[in-house]
Amino acid sequence: MKDKNSKRLDSIKAAHQSEKASYSTRMEDYLEVISELVELKGYATTLDISRYMNVSAPSVTKMLQRLEENKLLEYEKYHGINLTSKGTQIAIEIRQNHGILLEFFEILGVNHETANKDTEGIEHHLNPKTIKQLRKFITFLKANPKIIESFKNP
Repeated sequence: MKDKNSKRLDSIKAAHQSEKASYSTRMEDYLEVISELVELKGYATTLDISRYMNVSAPSVTKMLQRLEENKLLEYEKYHGINLTSKGTQIAIEIRQNHGILLEFFEILGVNHETANKDTEGIEHHLNPKTIKQLRKFITFLKANPKIIESFKNP
């Protein structure tokens, strides 16, 4: 029993030694929201971000400063928020991950609201190779609708 627990601990440790850049889930969430706001409105404000992230404006300001320190955006108080190319790339990847996971869960028959919540929880933690395989699997399933039908209606 002890050996099994030790293997599990080693597995957990290995999972947390990611090759991914050390951006927090929260930082990625901010980049995603900023990107969506810019696409929707043409700009993002501290107040908009505060509303969508359900946090205070001072918290947004602190995170914007942190994102700027990491060269993910350019922020000038009372002016504008612009994602750098690096920030934009991360936001695009998160959006793509979100779409792939959402589609996968919906194919499984998970309702949209639950699928969206679950996706928000894991979209930041998957290896790009896993996302690539999920995308291939979804493409395969969509090219073979009878498989999806037989899964949903056994």
